[in-house]
Amino acid sequence: MARRYDTNDATDRTTGLREAASAVRRGELVVLPTDTVYGIGADAFSSEAVHDLLEAKGRGRNMPTPVLIGSPNTLHGLVTDFSELAWELVDAFWPGALTLVAKHQPSLQWDLGDTRGTVAVRMPLHPVAIELLTEVGPMAVSSANLTGHPAPEDCDAAQEMLGDSVSVYLDGGPTPGNVPSSIVDVTREIPLLLREGAISADELRKVVPDLEVAN
Repeated sequence: MARRYDTNDATDRTTGLREAASAVRRGELVVLPTDTVYGIGADAFSSEAVHDLLEAKGRGRNMPTPVLIGSPNTLHGLVTDFSELAWELVDAFWPGALTLVAKHQPSLQWDLGDTRGTVAVRMPLHPVAIELLTEVGPMAVSSANLTGHPAPEDCDAAQEMLGDSVSVYLDGGPTPGNVPSSIVDVTREIPLLLREGAISADELRKVVPDLEVAN
């Protein structure tokens, strides 16, 4: 039976974050608010939990799960060949709605799907998400919807779709909007905008003037 906590209530927030952290450590799924849409998350280093996440969404391994982190410093243990331009994007837009696709450390024991040696990583601008990520470490997080359905902007919509496949729901009220993060590939010499979302190409070019845009 899924448990739900109102993170706008101080007592419920404390209990909910504790229960969510415990659930993640047990390899279970949680739903959490972010600065874009609600996400369904699991321990990024538990292959079984990530498999359960993909199954709950009805999503294949060909669509790997992004990773959310609670601090830019966490990047040092996750990625390699991270350029100065990539760090400049981090400095300019994190925490916020920018996902960076980078080469992950080859020593990492995780299975996020068919990633071809890369990871899509982001630090969200949401206090509940950051508090949970700080407590449990990197989480595999995808939008909290069934594949093919709209990404949820409130906890009700997420719970209606995902039900008891999730152990803990953290209800932070409506999200600011349903515009997804922008995705930039920084594995290349010149970063490539793969998806224009909440941060426009023009904004990104203030930091990376030569930014290329995928067709």
